[in-house]
Amino acid sequence: MSATLSIRLDDALERELTQAALAAHRPKGDIVREALRRQLALGRFRSVRAEVMPLAEQQGFLTDEDVFKAIS
Repeated sequence: MSATLSIRLDDALERELTQAALAAHRPKGDIVREALRRQLALGRFRSVRAEVMPLAEQQGFLTDEDVFKAIS
């Protein structure tokens, strides 16, 4: 099942979207769906990160670099 969503874009954003779609040889809808997926994933990531950070800090993981060092 799919849904249709109508949004209003200001002229500058419409031009930018059109240019991006032309440059990528993709429909504008594809560009918008990809951007929405990324934004929603980023929101989920930030939510999980906010939940986990206090626990990580208790274990001495204060930065992303600390995590990368531990798993490398």
